[in-house]
Amino acid sequence: MITFEQSVGWKALEERLARTESPRQRQLIETVIAHAKAEADFDLDGLMKTLVPEPNYHFWRDGKDVGPKGYDGVRKYYEDFVASGAAVLTSVKERIVVDDDSITHEGIISTLGTGKIAKARGYNNIDDESAHYLMRARTNILWSFDEDGLAYGEDSYGSSDPDDVEKIAIDDLPQVYVDYLARLGRTP
Repeated sequence: MITFEQSVGWKALEERLARTESPRQRQLIETVIAHAKAEADFDLDGLMKTLVPEPNYHFWRDGKDVGPKGYDGVRKYYEDFVASGAAVLTSVKERIVVDDDSITHEGIISTLGTGKIAKARGYNNIDDESAHYLMRARTNILWSFDEDGLAYGEDSYGSSDPDDVEKIAIDDLPQVYVDYLARLGRTP
């Protein structure tokens, strides 16, 4: 079984929180931690509570913003993400920068999904669309916040190596992913 620990992302933020003294910066870090935990739990209501009433996401792909806009657009994005079969992720944060208005973190996000999903994301060497693959991408995510500590959304910049994909045998799939597929009424 592969090691796949979803808490890696918020543990890095908790470590940053432990050495942060500014109450405002602590508030912002706590918002991102709550967002990450809600995302891992597929808690859309909890996730949306970390955002301003009309959030805007900016996902920059090939110079174009393809992120969802507004409450309904962002919520639909997350609903579709959960239903996609590729919503189990781990986000290693190699660098976290915090000020009184924003947080940015950079690192590798790894997700699991079918070969069909991997192909749609542009990964190479997918020999079986029904098999499961580990996909990795380097991302930098910028969060900006209002005066109450709610996020305006996410600005995401990413890059992936189309060959950085690994086929995972069914017996090696992490339990969190198998359980997630079961919630969706799917089997590996």
